[in-house]
Amino acid sequence: MSALRSRIFASSRGQLHIVPRLPVRSIQQRQLSTTAARQAGHAEESQYDPPGGWLFGVKPGEKPEKEGWENVWYYGFFGSLAFGVVGYWYKPDTSIQTWALEEARRRLEAEGILEDPQKK
Repeated sequence: MSALRSRIFASSRGQLHIVPRLPVRSIQQRQLSTTAARQAGHAEESQYDPPGGWLFGVKPGEKPEKEGWENVWYYGFFGSLAFGVVGYWYKPDTSIQTWALEEARRRLEAEGILEDPQKK
């Protein structure tokens, strides 16, 4: 316990600070990391391609190669977009205005003020 004695001192603002006193040998033995920092074998190489001067690395007039994921992405994205548009087109109308119009029409037909359009 004698190794963990602390001292108290006052700062210029009048605040008290407690600073623990650690023995010199415990500071020397205490390390943040026991292993050296390592880097991969390609540390000398650049991880970026040098600039080639062409957009996406494709020279003008050449057709870029398609990658394997592109068709899946196109069909998946545009297929789900078409499915969403069709679903939105056929969704039921649940607005309060439509409900109020239908309810007013039913009540007026029930009171006899408005004729039933299906009786003609």
